[in-house]
Amino acid sequence: MNPEVEQGDDNKEIAEKDRSYLLSYTRHLERKIRTLETEKQLIDNERMRMEREIASMRNDLEQMKRSPLITGQIVDLLDNNRAVVRSSSGPSFVVNVIKSIDSNLLKPNARVALNQRNFAIVEILPQQKDPMVSAMEVEEKPEISYADIGGLEEQILELRETVELPLTKPELFEKVGITPPKGVMLYGPPGTGKTLLARAVAHETNATFIRVIGSELVQKFIGEGARLVREIFEFAEEKSPTILFIDELDAIGSRRLDIATSGDREVQRTLMQLLSNLDGFDIRGDVRVIAATNRPDILDPALLRPGRFDRVIEIGIPSSKSREQIFKIHTRKMSLETKIDLKIYVSLTEGASGADIKNICMEAGMFAVRNERDHIINADFKKAVSKVMGKIKSSTGNTGRFYV
Repeated sequence: MNPEVEQGDDNKEIAEKDRSYLLSYTRHLERKIRTLETEKQLIDNERMRMEREIASMRNDLEQMKRSPLITGQIVDLLDNNRAVVRSSSGPSFVVNVIKSIDSNLLKPNARVALNQRNFAIVEILPQQKDPMVSAMEVEEKPEISYADIGGLEEQILELRETVELPLTKPELFEKVGITPPKGVMLYGPPGTGKTLLARAVAHETNATFIRVIGSELVQKFIGEGARLVREIFEFAEEKSPTILFIDELDAIGSRRLDIATSGDREVQRTLMQLLSNLDGFDIRGDVRVIAATNRPDILDPALLRPGRFDRVIEIGIPSSKSREQIFKIHTRKMSLETKIDLKIYVSLTEGASGADIKNICMEAGMFAVRNERDHIINADFKKAVSKVMGKIKSSTGNTGRFYV
């Protein structure tokens, strides 16, 4: 064999091995590069995390180095970016306001934070509210509408004039040149629809509904009830447009007497604060006040004078026609036997309130459930009327409910 041919074959074999080795080594280097890039990315992420943690720790350290701030309340605003502030410790100071604070937020009675060294205002604090205010019954838009209330067309018309129109069409009052009423008083026996009316007005005006029970405003310590009243009106203004409904007003609005215990005097202080807010010493914005009571005879005359509760509306025991409407409202979603004539039960419920009629419909449904029926028959309504009206007669001694 030719030696030159053998040498050429050996060179080709060596070159092939070298190419295979280089290709394998290149792939190895590529894998190593990818591994190093992944490790670099992990290290970069860890470095960024550590930098954020260090920045947070430095910020915490700076916060700990700062002197604590003192809370205070603005009494008056002065020229040259200064204000009179009453500190939490008692005395008042004329202090400077740092330039970074929005001047529109500086208002009398605003809570502020003061530098401990020079008492300069460095921060505007949120207003402090009693936990009871936050825990009140608040509905952004109640589901009750006028269609859910029967037999109170005249009262609804009066409420729309005094509460709904000032919120939805204030320009009408401006054109006529009168001030809309500040408050409405609803009075009548229990269960006649006073709270329903207030909820319905809030629904129609897309207003927030806030319900306060009068007895909740009676506090143990001196001044607490008055403070609670102030904060409730401030809270109502924040949520405006608002319907502020004060139920059982007679709990704090009873007639003031010359001879009174210390507890009575505290209730009177709460009443005077309510009168102050109703007089409009504070701008309430789109806040309409509705109060309810079933004892109008014991209310203090100062509550009922014009300028506070400008309109007093009676919500009485429903008439025969009204009771029929109420029966239809509460039975419209019920599965009834076709031959039921509700007019019979309207005549049997003389003296019943709207709440009593609702109770009768519920009891009739319960009798149907008890007998495992999917619809209500005449016998169920007869038993329900007998049960509910029997309780009314035994508790009042007659077929009606009256108040004095």
